[in-house]
Amino acid sequence: MLLDFDKLGALRTVLIGLTVLVCLFLILPIVFIAALSFGSSQWLIFPPPSWTLRWYEDLFADPRWFQSAFTSLQIATMVTVLSVTIGFLAALGLDRGTFPGRDLLRALFLTPMILPVVVLAVALYAVFLKLGLAGTTVAFVVAHLLIALPFSIIAIGSALDGFDRSIEDAAILCGASPWEARLRVTVPAIGHGIFAAAIFSFLASWDEVVLAIFMASPTLQTLPVRIWATLRQDLTPVIAAASTLLIAFTILLMVLAALLRKGRKT
Repeated sequence: MLLDFDKLGALRTVLIGLTVLVCLFLILPIVFIAALSFGSSQWLIFPPPSWTLRWYEDLFADPRWFQSAFTSLQIATMVTVLSVTIGFLAALGLDRGTFPGRDLLRALFLTPMILPVVVLAVALYAVFLKLGLAGTTVAFVVAHLLIALPFSIIAIGSALDGFDRSIEDAAILCGASPWEARLRVTVPAIGHGIFAAAIFSFLASWDEVVLAIFMASPTLQTLPVRIWATLRQDLTPVIAAASTLLIAFTILLMVLAALLRKGRKT
């Protein structure tokens, strides 16, 4: 028995050590980028010789960064609205439907999650080029919607699986129409799934760079594309400053989502 306890203690120590190593592997690059954004050297040197806010001043003084950030926000917002709306309808159909080929359709909706992004980007670029939509907001929204939609279907579908449909049936028996019952009873009940779908859809568009590179034009670039283009031209710490703000905004959204989810449970 003592030997068993010793083995369990050793296994626990190993698991804790592996967890710490994984956390460091994920967090240290972010810490390095944040530190470089405050470094005084004009090159990306670590550790920085001293500290400064100069690169953030240069970032805020360049209107092109603001324009790219606004473009990212605009596209991500449109993608979120469309993704949640279409995702809700698709998840509802997949959850309630009994039509043949339902499993095949579900797999088709989730294909963008397993398909290499660069393959999807090349295919979409060829299609939009033929349609004359390359480098437009429509191309951005459609491309990002394809990768955001699976997150909505999964999140909302999981919420529908745990929803007691008898509540919706009771509302219909009380005089509500089927769609009125879904909108006034089902949607509030699965609000946590819809909120999760909105957060993941927004982040899928906000942080996406591969599709955005193919969809971008000289006059229409998202923030990740601006970072990539600047990185190819010059290794300036302004890139680290922009990346730090991008990461900080993403983390802020994730923390906000966690707090709201915790508030709903309590």
